[in-house]
Amino acid sequence: MTRRRMALQTLATVGTLGAWSQGQAATFPDRPIRLVVPFAPGAGTDAVGRLVAAKLAEVLGQQVLVENRTGASGAIGAQAVAQSAPDGHTLLLAAAPFTTVAAAVPNAGYDALTQFVPVGMIAQGPLVWAVSDKLPVSTVQELVRHAKARPGALNYGSAGVGGINHLVLELFKLRTGTFITHIPYRGIAPATVDAIAGEIHMLTGTIPALAPYLREGRLKALAVTGMRRSPALPQVPTMAEAGLKGFNVLNYFGLVAPRGTPVTVVDHLNAALARVLDMPEVRERLGRDAVEPAPGSPAQLGQFLKTDVEAWASVVKRQGLKIDPF
Repeated sequence: MTRRRMALQTLATVGTLGAWSQGQAATFPDRPIRLVVPFAPGAGTDAVGRLVAAKLAEVLGQQVLVENRTGASGAIGAQAVAQSAPDGHTLLLAAAPFTTVAAAVPNAGYDALTQFVPVGMIAQGPLVWAVSDKLPVSTVQELVRHAKARPGALNYGSAGVGGINHLVLELFKLRTGTFITHIPYRGIAPATVDAIAGEIHMLTGTIPALAPYLREGRLKALAVTGMRRSPALPQVPTMAEAGLKGFNVLNYFGLVAPRGTPVTVVDHLNAALARVLDMPEVRERLGRDAVEPAPGSPAQLGQFLKTDVEAWASVVKRQGLKIDPF
């Protein structure tokens, strides 16, 4: 085959693929979309997923069905989506463990940066750092002094190894030079129960999960982990205000699709998501979960995910964490 003929054949193939992609976007979606939520029904991530699914269905004129695929800190659901057909009809609700587990757990079973294409960010919000009301500290600096005076004596409960609640502790230890014992739980709820009882000294969690106990005085809020105060806890300082400059950890929710999903389909989904996030009832509902809508392009989400994976991988390396693969 001559070079000219090969070039013409290549151009014809590209043209055919382009026409197919445009044609697919024109008819997309042509059947129900499956939104995989990698956590249990009733959890905060599930609530966001169901809200977005219902409103996307309105915008797209097609059913968006939520499928809970739980296990391995979200890795089971991520693996399922990575192996799905890249046609836009299967999406993953990515939350903070999507990047923390990818950064921390060897052989997690998926690669957050190479096996998916970003669709768009949904919302972001900080965690709140809380301590037992039995611990004699009321500020982050008091906590740091208390921990340094008692290396290893203080402990911290997380929702599981490799999750955001775990790695934010490791970042705190790295930044403060403290030694605090990590105690992993199977979910944040049992860790919260033990913190209220004084069995563990501290934890972080989403604001909606911990707010009732903070209001009752059964836990004490020391700081939120974002760069700005949360409207849900306006009296609680940021970590920067508490003395840890540049400390910025956000829980997030976004949509990703399997690698190979056509750009036209991704753009169609991103535009639909932007319309959803502009709905007053969606913004109000997300606000009740103490997260703020964060619409943006697929490229912006892609950069966020890359930065997040790299930042957590650095913490894991610098702390010398050895986490068993799933």
